[in-house]
Formats: sequence, structure tokens, C-alpha cells
Amino acid sequence: MEMHQVRYFLAAVSELNFTKAAEKCNVSQPSLTRAIKQLEGELGGDLFRRERPQAQLTELGERMLPLLKQCYESALGARSLASAIKSGEIGTLRLALSRTIELEPLLCHFDELVRLFAGLDAKLLRGTIQEVVEHLKRGDAELAVAGEIGEDWERLDTWPLFTERLELILNRKHELANKRDLDFDQLRQQRFLRRAYCENAEQTAAILRDHNVDVERGCEVTSERDLITLLEAEFGVAVAPRSLRVPATLMRVPVKGLELSRTVYVYGVAGRQRTPVAAAMLKMLRAYDWSSHDSPSP
Repeated sequence: MEMHQVRYFLAAVSELNFTKAAEKCNVSQPSLTRAIKQLEGELGGDLFRRERPQAQLTELGERMLPLLKQCYESALGARSLASAIKSGEIGTLRLALSRTIELEPLLCHFDELVRLFAGLDAKLLRGTIQEVVEHLKRGDAELAVAGEIGEDWERLDTWPLFTERLELILNRKHELANKRDLDFDQLRQQRFLRRAYCENAEQTAAILRDHNVDVERGCEVTSERDLITLLEAEFGVAVAPRSLRVPATLMRVPVKGLELSRTVYVYGVAGRQRTPVAAAMLKMLRAYDWSSHDSPSP
């Protein structure tokens, strides 16, 4: 199997027309058709049904598509990474992070990038989940790390990293700090600090409202720093993910029936060529053992 055969196949899938695919690859149509025929011979069956006005993938083609796409992208990434490491290429990592993502779990990957790429410059972009998506669309960021993105954008590549629980956080001096078997009844008189920037904000509010908890009684915050400050001042309680770093003055308390979790993903844009730095970062994030960050099921 040759990489140009895979490239021609992916172009034909994208265009569903051999003539347009050949133009896209800057080759003649007979050359593209011949290469795909050779690939079909190696795989033992037709990848396309030659229909008019568009070619259609066969069942074999459908099954081979994700594998061949991954194979081609891995080959490109390996080539780019090897070239960059060999030349000591100076590069910039453009990474978007939602406001709910802590930097600490990513620091070891930054250290590795600094080792691989001389003169590495990093550009970190913070924002709400909608702003993170816009950074990706505009090309301001090559990769993003965030919770679940609700938007159905067909060019969004998604890889899960870890899943964690959301729990109640409060001051250690709070009246509920030492309560056992905490339930929703005990939350109904509490002031809630609402993390409006969180990807799970609406889901969290809906669950609390379903249990007659008045989430509007409190304060809306726009940053994790403000949240911690208000919690330390005993201004209220909050629901936040386990990965949020909290000082010793605060504590996490389980609430019976509060079954909330979120999955953190790394995102990229399908079809957009990545820089060697971004390709290396993506490879490291996907290969890393995130099991220590996973929360057990409630």
C-alpha cells in the first residue's frame, strides 16, 4: 500500500467524483483511477460503486475509510515530527482552553515540547466553550482542550481524554462541612455560586432545579479564581469538577443523588494541516495515560 494511493482514495471520498478528485490531487484521472484500483486489489474488493452523478462507497470502503484516514494522518504527522526534531524547528503551539480546564495536567506535555522544539513559543487562548469553537474555526488555535462541545460542526475532530465527577465544594467552616449523607434537602437554603462559563452549567442547574433547589439564590461568577475567593469568604457553595485545584480551606462533599460528570476532550479541525508542534502535542495527549484523572462512577 502506497501513501499516494491512500491520498487519492481520501480525495475521491471527499469529492465523490474521480475527475474532481484527480484535479484536487494534481494528477490525471486515469492515474488516480489506476492507483485506487491497485489499492482495491490489495484490500481484496471494491471501495467504490461507480455510479452517476456521484461515486458511492461500498461497505468495504465505509469500513476502510477511518482506518486509511488515520494511517495517512499518522504518516504525515510522523514525517513532520521527524523533520521538525531533526532541524530543531522553532514553532508556536496555539492551544485554546475552556475556562474550566486546569493547566497542571498539561504541564508535563509542555515540558516535552520544549525539549523537542528549540525556541518553542506557546499561545494559550482562554474562553467559553463557544469562544473555543470560534478559535478553532478561525484558525487562531490548532488544538483545543475543553469539555463537551454541543455544536454539531462536521469538521471537528474529537478525542476523549478523561471523565471526572462534579462535586459540591464548600468552605471547611461551613455548616454542612461535617454532615454525612448530604442530600438535596440540605441544599435548598444555600447560596450557590453559579459557574456560568462551565460547559455543564445548564445541566447542573437543571438537576438542582429538579430537586427544588433555588440555584438563582446566590451569585454568578465568571472565573475559577473568583469562585475560589468567594468560597473562601463563605459566600456560598458551588458544584465543580474534581480537577479544579482548591486550597486547604475548602473541601469537596458528596451529595446523595447528585450524579454529574463531564468528559474532557482534545479537539482539532479535520482536513487542516497541523504544524509539527501541534501534531506532537496531539500525539502526546492521545497517548498519555489519563486513568489517574478518571473519577469512579458515583
